[in-house]
Amino acid sequence: MEPTVTVLPDHDGLRVLQCSGEFDADAEGGLDASCDEAIAAAGVERLALDVRGITFADSSFLNLLLRVHGACDLVLLGPLPPQLDRLLEMTGANLLFAIDDGPAERSAG
Repeated sequence: MEPTVTVLPDHDGLRVLQCSGEFDADAEGGLDASCDEAIAAAGVERLALDVRGITFADSSFLNLLLRVHGACDLVLLGPLPPQLDRLLEMTGANLLFAIDDGPAERSAG
């Protein structure tokens, strides 16, 4: 499944990127550019990645998460899909990220 990234309207300094599909080194769906744009945007203080729709993520996705985490206040909106949860747990990266398992409606603002 091709990766897609949907940028939701900013709300109170928060930008939410909804991610779905398979994210790997060959197909990132513009996520890298969307994250860079959010980091550089005036008025955006926090970035949230809604990862509930991700069906596959590899080390290149993890690398992107680590890079973005180092550049801004990042939260992952979940619950995390099992494959992504395993990836983060196996690498210990799960300890780095704030994960919000709140209701889906919250991701829309």
